Amino acid sequence: MVSNPVHGLPFLPGSSFRDPTKTAFHRSQTLGYRNGYAVVRRPTVGIGGDRLPVNQLSQAELDELANKASVLTYGQPKQAPPAEFIPAHVALDKKVFLESQGIELNPPEKMALDPYTELRKQPLRKYVTPSDFDQLKQFLTFDKQVLRFYAIWDDTDSMFGECRNYIIHYYLMDDTVEIREVHERNDGRDPFPLLMNRQRMPKVLVENAKNFPQCVLEISDQEVLEWYTAKDFIVGKPITILGRTFFIYDCDPFTRQYYKEKFGISDLPRIDVSKKEPPPVKQELPPYNGYGLVEDSAQNCFVLIPKAPKKDVMKMLMDDNKVLRYLAALDSPIPEDKDRRFVFSYFLASDMISIFEPPVRNSGIIGGKYLGRTKVVKPSSSVENPIYYGPTDFFIGAVIEVFGHRFIILDTDDYVLKYMESNAAQYSPEALLSIQNRVQKREAPALELENKQTKEDPGEQELEALIDTIQKQLKHHPCKDNIREAFQIYDKEASGYVDKEMFFKICDSLHLPVDDSLIKELIRVCSHGEDKINYSNFVRAFSNGPG
Repeated sequence: MVSNPVHGLPFLPGSSFRDPTKTAFHRSQTLGYRNGYAVVRRPTVGIGGDRLPVNQLSQAELDELANKASVLTYGQPKQAPPAEFIPAHVALDKKVFLESQGIELNPPEKMALDPYTELRKQPLRKYVTPSDFDQLKQFLTFDKQVLRFYAIWDDTDSMFGECRNYIIHYYLMDDTVEIREVHERNDGRDPFPLLMNRQRMPKVLVENAKNFPQCVLEISDQEVLEWYTAKDFIVGKPITILGRTFFIYDCDPFTRQYYKEKFGISDLPRIDVSKKEPPPVKQELPPYNGYGLVEDSAQNCFVLIPKAPKKDVMKMLMDDNKVLRYLAALDSPIPEDKDRRFVFSYFLASDMISIFEPPVRNSGIIGGKYLGRTKVVKPSSSVENPIYYGPTDFFIGAVIEVFGHRFIILDTDDYVLKYMESNAAQYSPEALLSIQNRVQKREAPALELENKQTKEDPGEQELEALIDTIQKQLKHHPCKDNIREAFQIYDKEASGYVDKEMFFKICDSLHLPVDDSLIKELIRVCSHGEDKINYSNFVRAFSNGPG
């Protein structure tokens, strides 16, 4: 334990005391200047002014240090080494001393040969280039000269195989072969330019090289007996490369000239390898099921999402709202069907037919729409090639078969005659004659009646004025296109008159406003006798044009 040198007490907390005589606690200055030079001085007093006991040497100690200056600088002197030892094999080297000692030696023997030393004594291997082949000369002579062949690889015998075209390049400078792919637009293949990179192709391998790992190691001359050369590529002959058999069918002009000069082959024909496409398979449609049109049903066999058949837009625009109307009777062995009458409407814009049966009271048959708009197939046509009824098939006396029901055309309206006159080239002379005769027969009694009424009835002007007034009043009333046909059905003699009882039944079935005062007056004017009514003048008031 360290004691306090002043008080003799241990230097512990609480046992030390401050010396009041010490007032300077700074560190002594160790640097100074002498003659303008910095001089280092060793401190002699410590903090607080106490004399430092270190660095205080006596004279005797200083003299001793002076005498040991060399030892302090260079260390202790080394002792001289002992005499050098010379071994016996060095001392007696090249000195022979054995016969004098009575020792007899065997005769000298040959020294054992060192294989490495003997190998180095052999003369250096000299390489002599054959006079008939010079690789450098081949490179300089045939540089940038390439034989080009056009070949096909036919793999159609395998599943999903196909016949593909390739270009084979043979480089004369180093006898290497390259196979390039031929791509076509939208062929669905990745645009890889090469099937095989440029390399020498072995033709015949040695017996032990069949299992050589060619995919990881390069084939050298030790594994190959024969390489492919230019004479192996002949137009018209197959060649097997990397397991694929290519058929060469053509080459470029340079290749033809080279073969002619090198091998004397001048007839390298171009072989036609294009395959004739098989005749198109006729698409057979399933049997028609009877629903809708054949064209609409066939669209389900052509595309996955069927579309409506294309329509003749020009025909629809030119023949819009043009309708040909015919009066027909049902040809049926049933007695109840003999008096039934039907109105055929042929729409020129779409070549469709609709059939309307005017209702008759107490007939037991509900009239109205008999057939909606549709195309009607002729019975003589086949399902695969349907032939539809056209406007030329309708004339008086013609038989129209609609889905197994036979109808006989009895009469037509005036528009049909006008249409037939403007398109007379489409109709047969018999059809035109039948229509004209029927119209003339129908107009003759009406004309005779009109002349008779003109003589007998001085109030014709009153009739025309009444018809004009009714037409103006019924301007916004729906047009009754079937009024005349309805009266003509029951006017079998085409006289232009019907019975009053039948007249009111027809008006009731057609919902005509017979209770109107003007209509009552018109019926009175059109009455002929007590039980007949002239319906020709009556229907003029309900038509949009001349009746």
